[in-house]
Amino acid sequence: MTRNMICIGCPMGCELTVEVENGAAVSVTGNTCGIGKKYAETEVSAPTRMVTSTVKSDSGVPVPVKTAAPVPKEKIFDVMKDIKAATVKLPVRIGDTAVENAAGTGISVIVTKNCETA
Repeated sequence: MTRNMICIGCPMGCELTVEVENGAAVSVTGNTCGIGKKYAETEVSAPTRMVTSTVKSDSGVPVPVKTAAPVPKEKIFDVMKDIKAATVKLPVRIGDTAVENAAGTGISVIVTKNCETA
């Protein structure tokens, strides 16, 4: 089977052609760098995404957060449920953990901006 995709690994946006057998990439063409090859291989076998959002704080100020690493694509909605249920106590600093082990992925959701009390 052949899959065509646009690489999102860098600003080049290469048009990739991926030959897939048994759920794995056997060849990747069209990439101008190694990032494209790795992106295509991951995208056909186990796609992942970074999740960015905001979490509530104890003072009502929304706190921007993101997953510390990409999560499996099928877990995004479960991660968002955990983020929606969470509340952090201000003040928080960049890198503080807002949610541990989001959706059982083993990946934390971390704060991306210093936030003081309101």
